[in-house]
Amino acid sequence: MPRVSEEHLAARRHQIVEAARRCFLRDGFHRTTMQDVIAEAGLSVGAVYRYFPSKADLIKAIAEDAIGGAGAVLAETARQDPPLPLLEALDRALAYVETQAGEEGVLRIAIQVWGEAQRDPALGAFVAATYAGFRRHFETLARQAQRTGELPADADPAAVAAALFALVPGWFLQLVLTGGPDRDTYLAGVRALLRPPADPPTTTGVDTGRCPPPS
Repeated sequence: MPRVSEEHLAARRHQIVEAARRCFLRDGFHRTTMQDVIAEAGLSVGAVYRYFPSKADLIKAIAEDAIGGAGAVLAETARQDPPLPLLEALDRALAYVETQAGEEGVLRIAIQVWGEAQRDPALGAFVAATYAGFRRHFETLARQAQRTGELPADADPAAVAAALFALVPGWFLQLVLTGGPDRDTYLAGVRALLRPPADPPTTTGVDTGRCPPPS
């Protein structure tokens, strides 16, 4: 009996994952059954269960697609030489998010993954480890920013990384739930928050309206 090629196995697995993604986007994790996925994929029961013995296995595969793709973007951003300014690095992360924000994009699945991760310990551990890796990439960017003088030497890179990372899901939650703001508007707001404050106005020679102290 001829062996099935690795390409065929990978294509069949992708076919099943894509069918599950469509089902999950349409009906959510909990309303979707394995029979729904089998019907959507147009395959036999045995063919689907060969790759994914349970719906939990399918959810994990979807989660890897939904939140794993950003890791490659962040890793590449952190490898840039010379290092990118923090706002430019953030923009690259948001640009990737933007490509996944449509009706068929993985961001809507990612939000479902967050909820499911609270119920499924294995999925929760996967999500926690993945996001910890994202923070490490941002920490690398923060350390580079210290070396270039963009951040002060006494800044805590881990704290900066946590704050920068939070800006990414903060934007795409707004984008998915409210339809905006667009990326340029969001970055303009972040830029305004990070801009060093102007020198406070001096009161020298200004009439404050107060009586002078008694001599």
